[in-house]
Amino acid sequence: MVNQFTINLGFYMLMPYLAAHLSGTLGLAGWLVGLVLGVRNFSQQGMFLVGGTLADRFGYKPLIVAGCVLRTLGFATLGLVGSLPALLAASAATGLAGALFNPAVRAYLAADAGERRVEAFALFNVFYQAGILLGPLVGMVLTGVDFRVTCLVSAGIFALLSVVQIRALPARGGRKADQGTGERVLAQWRGILANRPFLLFATAMIGSYVLTFQVYLALPLDVRRLGGDGRFGTVAVAVLFAVSGLSTIVGQTRVTAWCKARYEPGQALVRGLAVMGLAFVPLLLATAVPVPAPGPGLWLLAAVPPTLAALLLAVGTMIAYPFEMDTIVRLCGDRLVATHYGLYNTVCGVGITLGNLLTGAALDAAREAGVPALPWAALLALGLACAAALHGLHRSGRLAPPAPRPATV
Repeated sequence: MVNQFTINLGFYMLMPYLAAHLSGTLGLAGWLVGLVLGVRNFSQQGMFLVGGTLADRFGYKPLIVAGCVLRTLGFATLGLVGSLPALLAASAATGLAGALFNPAVRAYLAADAGERRVEAFALFNVFYQAGILLGPLVGMVLTGVDFRVTCLVSAGIFALLSVVQIRALPARGGRKADQGTGERVLAQWRGILANRPFLLFATAMIGSYVLTFQVYLALPLDVRRLGGDGRFGTVAVAVLFAVSGLSTIVGQTRVTAWCKARYEPGQALVRGLAVMGLAFVPLLLATAVPVPAPGPGLWLLAAVPPTLAALLLAVGTMIAYPFEMDTIVRLCGDRLVATHYGLYNTVCGVGITLGNLLTGAALDAAREAGVPALPWAALLALGLACAAALHGLHRSGRLAPPAPRPATV
């Protein structure tokens, strides 16, 4: 838990301000800024499967530590260099670091939590969101001094975390059957790709990540469309993030306990996705309201519907996330857990990229055609379609754990 909080604290104190540093302090062109940021995302998403496979083969602790050490080097380099090749190398290193420790952290938690995986992942999400909430605030203060200070402090946090984990984190790893059979990696991957229920589940869950990412894309753009880029727009966007993070910190464990007492995992997932889709109803309804003159009415129209959407997205995530992480473990039969998490992250990461491209296209089309309801209707439909897909998987029994193998005499 502390590991993930610290990882997010160090990451989010730096990354929100990196683009401004690259374009402002270093004077890079916009396409070069996009290239540096894109390399980080590509190296992380593209290497998740490799990171998970290595974690199952060598144990979770070595990959967690290696990822933290690599991110220490990457963040320190981002603050100290100015040449494009060095920036690209540092950006790739920070992405690869995430690919190494993310699947291992989740597999470690699943292994240590045992039968209480759902509760453990609920608490995990609280620490996760706390790091996201606090990181940008710390980064804002440090970046006010110098962005290089932000980079070095973030690198120092990862260095300290590496030392603490080397000394204190107990060793965990995949089952001995996964490490000692001599099964080739490609054969393992073919076996995972043949796990049809797992692949169907991963595909159905792509929509949840596309929807929740709109807190960073569509919702801030809508706030600024009506409220402008001045102080009001900045404050309103900050409120979006605060509502999302604080609601999770306050309510995650209570929501999980309430859902676990009433629903099967598949039912909770369906309801979580449905709530995420319905989160865009306030924005859809707001498009039917005439845009008022500048003043309090316009501010309310610009701030209230996106804030309600952010709150409902957070509630939907609170409902679904712990059961989502637990379902992955059950669908893989508690075997090669980190590898399954790695492939799952890759599938969802590719889905987020495509979903954001389509969302951006829908926002542009809505603006040009004068149909502001178009993106919100599309996102609502996506959420309900994914909820329907999960309902079908649940009703057909595909979300249940694999049947145990019969005992041999």
